[in-house]
This record gives sequence, C-alpha cells and structure tokens, in this order.
Amino acid sequence: MSGLFISFEGIDGAGKSTHIAALAQALEAQGRAVTLTREPGGTPLAEALRTMVLNDAMDALTESLLVFAARRDHIVRVIAPALAQGKVVVCDRFTDATFAYQGAGREFDWAVLQQLEGWVQGGAPSPADSRGLLQPDLTLWFDLPASVAAQRLAGARVPDKFEAQPGAFFEKVSAGYARRHDEDPARFARIDANQSPDGVWQSVLTAVRNRGILR
Repeated sequence: MSGLFISFEGIDGAGKSTHIAALAQALEAQGRAVTLTREPGGTPLAEALRTMVLNDAMDALTESLLVFAARRDHIVRVIAPALAQGKVVVCDRFTDATFAYQGAGREFDWAVLQQLEGWVQGGAPSPADSRGLLQPDLTLWFDLPASVAAQRLAGARVPDKFEAQPGAFFEKVSAGYARRHDEDPARFARIDANQSPDGVWQSVLTAVRNRGILR
C-alpha cells in the first residue's frame, strides 16, 4: 500500500485531540500501519523547539523559523520514512497551522511563510502538491467559532501563550485557516466542530470514507 498523510487542523479548543486517536484506531482496525504524531513536535529536537515556541516570548519571525525548523526535522526523521514504508501518517497540525497562527494570528508576512514552506517541504516524497511540496493527502479542518472555543478552554488547564490569547486573536486564526482552505480546497474537508462529539466523529468518518481511505 502507498503511504497516506492526514492532518488535523483547527484553533485551540476545536476538539481535534478526541478524534485523532479514534481515527488512528479505525485505520489500524482495517490493517493499516499508522504513525500518530504532532506539530510542532514528533522528534526530540522538534519537541524541544515546541516547548520554546509555546512558552517563550519572541517575535513572529523567530516563532516561524523555529516552527519550520521543527517541521524539517519532523519530515526528515518521521514523516518521510513512514510514508516511504506505506504507513498512514496522522498528524495533529502541520503547515496550515503556521499560516493560521503566525501568518494570520500574528499578522506575519504570508509570502515569507510561503518561502519557508518551499524550502522546508520542497523535494520531499509524495504526496506533493502542484508546486512539488509535501502536503497532506487530506486535511480535516475542525471549524469552530472562536467564542465557543474560548468557553471550552476556560479553566481546562494552565494555558500556553497561544491558548492565553484573547478572542480577537483566535478570530484571526480562524480566518487564516479559511484562507488556506480557499487556496487549496481539494485538500481540505471542513468539519463542523460546533456539534456533539458523536456528530463530529460521524463527520470525520464521512470525510475519510469519501476519500476512499476507510471502508
């Protein structure tokens, strides 16, 4: 079997985590080998960079450079080898998150992020987009109003520096995800995350089955 790359995206509080493990289990039940991972993170180096990005004060360019450095190590050490072995990579966030959080949320230059995307994801193995960049075969975008996400996050745990941002920040992040969707709509499946967990899971299953990934 050929490798498959599936990413989960959405603002903090959208409810992705509940369904990532469930999808991995469903794929394994149908005989697929699954690599379950996350960004920033997935390797010792990338996890160390994640800690800095989520907690240390820095400007948007520094933040973006660290995220893409973590992504490069993740691709080289985890994602590319897994795809080459025919595994399904299920990743909690990928590059869309960088455009949403740093590009839209931090209002950092979209074109600079595209340049970094080209350097880090160019020349990587399939699946590749029309520009020859490694991209997920399917991105499940958990779309949730920022106000609802804020209610879900309230008191859940000690927030990192992104989770502690005001609602206006997450409104911009949501707009960033919408822009990424509009730039590559064939890759995305929008999931209405403002429904019951069972309803969200059924939407996930429908999206995956429509792509022929699950029977």
